[in-house]
Amino acid sequence: MFDATEIRCDFPILASEVNGKPLVYLDSGATAQKPQCVIRCIEDMYRRYNANIHRGVHRLSEEATERYEAARDTVQRFIGASAREEVIFTAGATASLNTVAYAWGERFLHNGDNIIISEMEHHSNIVPWQLVAERKGVEIRVLPFDDDGRLKVEVLDDLLDEHTRMVAVTQASNTLGTRPDLKTIIDKAHAAGALVTVDGCQGIVHGGVDVAALDCDFYAFSAHKLYGPTGVGVLYGKRDVLEQMPPFLCGGDMVDRVSFAKTTYAPLPLKFEAGTANYIDAVALGEAIKYVEHLDVQAVEKYETSLTHYAEEQLQKIEGLRVYGTTEGKCSIVSFNVEGVHHYDVGMILDKLGVAIRTGQHCAEPVMAHYGVTGMCRASIAMYNTCEEIDILCRGVERAVRMLR
Repeated sequence: MFDATEIRCDFPILASEVNGKPLVYLDSGATAQKPQCVIRCIEDMYRRYNANIHRGVHRLSEEATERYEAARDTVQRFIGASAREEVIFTAGATASLNTVAYAWGERFLHNGDNIIISEMEHHSNIVPWQLVAERKGVEIRVLPFDDDGRLKVEVLDDLLDEHTRMVAVTQASNTLGTRPDLKTIIDKAHAAGALVTVDGCQGIVHGGVDVAALDCDFYAFSAHKLYGPTGVGVLYGKRDVLEQMPPFLCGGDMVDRVSFAKTTYAPLPLKFEAGTANYIDAVALGEAIKYVEHLDVQAVEKYETSLTHYAEEQLQKIEGLRVYGTTEGKCSIVSFNVEGVHHYDVGMILDKLGVAIRTGQHCAEPVMAHYGVTGMCRASIAMYNTCEEIDILCRGVERAVRMLR
């Protein structure tokens, strides 16, 4: 049996108070809290192993480099990549997706081509594609979802054609919790000659991934949503595709030889890791992955699912409350609004009660437009949350409704 009470002891911030109330943290979809082992890892790196990687022959540099590259091996194993060269450290999922859109897009997109993007994407998997489409004369096509939050995969056949070069889709919606049928999408895209980029920010946390089995061409995620530090993320890409792409950022560590006549580039993965890497936080990401790996993943998933169902059941008892995204198998995100009550006001009152949720557009404005709303309240549930915290959330929303109506 999964014991959330025991897990909570690993996260120091969960013992704190907000406005004199015990913290109820329900915003892990924005950033997850960090276990003590990750915090200790960061401190240990700065205290004992801080030196620039890949550049020095002195012992500190060698030790920092060893730990950085060991973290790459940890990521490779965790996501099921075929080779360590397919794992690129970036500044986060946003940087990863921009790298694909720019480096791959500049080389392989041409006037008259098209890109398909799902309607439920985070802005980071929309805007970079729009920018490259403007530069290259490429059409953007939208794969819609229905009012339940189900991505309409059956429409994909009508959108795909011989000019489709890329399909960009989330593994799990950060607003609706929907987990699209990725395997079907990828198979259909590949049959049409297109590649697939997956935003795995939410999916990597709730259920994980095997990129080789999934057969996606690119996969992006951020460390800070996976109980790791901010400022670092991962781009996975199939080796043969990455080899054909030019670098995105240029500078130190991504070159082989430099002269004014010609510059040649370092091999993968360094070709896409320009400058001084965020090696401290990359090592801490490896520690966060090891922390997750020691857990019973299936028990965690079952526990989070039960909490999500409980939260939806209790919230929907409130008159006028609507939950957005009701697909079967969704991940642990509950977005909602209450008729006649502004989402920001709900969030502010909950904060006074020590409850942290997200309010606004969640960097998913097309989702808001679909439902005709300006924003939503979002409670994102993690393995360290409890039924008691869900009860506090529901009582807080009820109180906010009484005050604001």
